[in-house]
Amino acid sequence: MSDHHHNHGHHDHTHGANKKALTISLILIGVFMIVEVIGGIVTNSLALLSDAGHMLSDAFSLLIALLAFKFGEKKADKARTFGYKRFEILAAVFNGATLIIIAIAIFIGAINRFINPPEVASTGMLVIAIMGLIVNLIVAKILMSGDTHDNLNMRGAFLHVLGDLFGSVAAIVAALSIMFLDWGFMDPLASVIVAVIITVSGWRVLRQSLHVLMEGVPHDVNLNHLLEEVRTVDGVEDIHHVHIWSITSGFNAMSGHIVVNGSLNVHETQAIINDIEEKMKDSNISHVTLQVECKHHHHNGQILCNDE
Repeated sequence: MSDHHHNHGHHDHTHGANKKALTISLILIGVFMIVEVIGGIVTNSLALLSDAGHMLSDAFSLLIALLAFKFGEKKADKARTFGYKRFEILAAVFNGATLIIIAIAIFIGAINRFINPPEVASTGMLVIAIMGLIVNLIVAKILMSGDTHDNLNMRGAFLHVLGDLFGSVAAIVAALSIMFLDWGFMDPLASVIVAVIITVSGWRVLRQSLHVLMEGVPHDVNLNHLLEEVRTVDGVEDIHHVHIWSITSGFNAMSGHIVVNGSLNVHETQAIINDIEEKMKDSNISHVTLQVECKHHHHNGQILCNDE
């Protein structure tokens, strides 16, 4: 016997907010990215160019995240019975991996700059970095209107922008240091600091995304507490063969076998299932599938249940 429960109301609302936030952010980032690339080339600043390169990845990651939400809206079919929501997690994996790749590229560029420090047009660098900071603050604020806490796809995109925000701050500090103290090493040093921040952020998103793809227990689900909750339901003797995983961010699923007293009838058993489903909602489980087994069996292995 099985039962399914869907709770998509909140998920659909945040889904729409996430798409809107990503669309506006993509436009802002895309426009300023062009400005910063040109500025980085003209001023010969690695801090600006690394920030511009990161902004290019921001635009791409925002586009990928947006496409993932669009694909995720496709209805379930015979080939994809859970629908296409996993596209969001695949996008998060992509964003996490690209963050790490970008950080490595920045590290390599910084090493070369430490060895052979070039002349940097610090005034132009400062102006563009300040503009970048303002744009990134606006975009970060917009993205925070979406679900950057629980949705891995949104968090990956948000961390790209947050890393870019730190990049702008680092570029400003570097420009001021060059202007007033003649510290040319601050340009590559600022890049290294940004690269470290990007690496940490990228690794976190990548690790959490791979955990979802490996169908690990969601971080917001306490397995031991959940099992105890099921065992406290009247009529439940035991629960086993439990599997808990995430379809996508904010949409957790569970399947399991519950053992009930063989003297229960069908209506009483259904009441038990309904009770468990209600408890699972409080444990962040949106989709529940249960197989019922009776405690007593015939000698030939057939389940003995009272179906009156």
